[in-house]
Amino acid sequence: MRFDVPAPRESASTEALAAPAAVAHASDRGARIVAVAIALAWHLAIGLPAVLAARAEFAAPVVVIGGWVLVLAAGTTAGVLLLRDTPLPPWPLAGLLVVVDAAVFAAAGERQLFTAANWVWGTLGWFFLLALWGRRVAGLVALLTAHAVIALVAVLGHGIDEADLARYVMYVYGTFSLPVAIFVGSTMIVGLGRDRAAAAAAMHTMAAERDAAERGLRERRDRLALVGATAGRVLGELAAGQADPDDPEVQRRCVLAAARLRRLIAESDDVPDPLLHELRAAADLAERNGLPIDLVTIGSPPPLPVEIRRQLADPLTALLAGARDWARLTVVSGPDEVVVSLVTPDRPGPEATGPPPGEYDDGPVQHLYERDGDIRWAQTRWRR
Repeated sequence: MRFDVPAPRESASTEALAAPAAVAHASDRGARIVAVAIALAWHLAIGLPAVLAARAEFAAPVVVIGGWVLVLAAGTTAGVLLLRDTPLPPWPLAGLLVVVDAAVFAAAGERQLFTAANWVWGTLGWFFLLALWGRRVAGLVALLTAHAVIALVAVLGHGIDEADLARYVMYVYGTFSLPVAIFVGSTMIVGLGRDRAAAAAAMHTMAAERDAAERGLRERRDRLALVGATAGRVLGELAAGQADPDDPEVQRRCVLAAARLRRLIAESDDVPDPLLHELRAAADLAERNGLPIDLVTIGSPPPLPVEIRRQLADPLTALLAGARDWARLTVVSGPDEVVVSLVTPDRPGPEATGPPPGEYDDGPVQHLYERDGDIRWAQTRWRR
């Protein structure tokens, strides 16, 4: 057995998947903004003044300044693409940066090798970070290693002593540590945010489903108590001799109570088409009471909450309990619409039962009743 809940499980599952993705995206976007801001700010605020101040002392000023402009253009493009969540061409961009790295080291000259004017020391690692954002840290380490090798070749080319070696080690440490720390830290923060959001969404989904199941169970119990009380009154009147079993109205009340009990029991059956199953239960009961009935089904109903099924079936079940001679029950279903109609002989005058002709709305379900003196036609319709 199962209990229908107001909220479909698919919606809860979708929410449980969307929440971690949204948190991870927000965390990753924040880290991207930080990385782009650091790279461009360092390049502009530190690299540019040093390059302009020492431009006359470079071995090849055009190469150093041209490399700075080229990296600014490439970094700005990479930053814009990152902030727009547009894929980057990582390795072509990384290759361009490595070429600029080697050219600037060769063009800076010995006097500017370890100064801020040789801007590739402090800046290029951040642009490597932008180029390989969202990929494995091994790629970033490989680029920084290539950067360290290029720097070592330049240092060796100008001669080396213990002071130069110490400076080189310090510069390589600074080049490696900060970009790698930002890269790894942002990845860990995004992963932790996603995991915590997934756990919170799962707990929320479980709590919502538990509450919905408990609410559905309470509603079923209340409905069972109401239907049971209706049947109990009829049986009590019969037992006390206050009701005549041959009275058509008493018979109709008995049939209606039995039909409601039968349909309520059918709600909990695990079947492919719950609505058709519940309507067949009502039709079977009417047929057992001697009413010839035709049940025609066209199409398969989509999954419907139990409340919608009740609104579609209950009005026709009540009319079916008072039907005489014959009845035809038709169910026409599509992906976005279900129409249930009942045709029975009309009983004009004081014996007529049911609501007056017209259209009525019951939330998402519309009711339509018509009569012409020969037949009575009732319809319930649900549209998505």
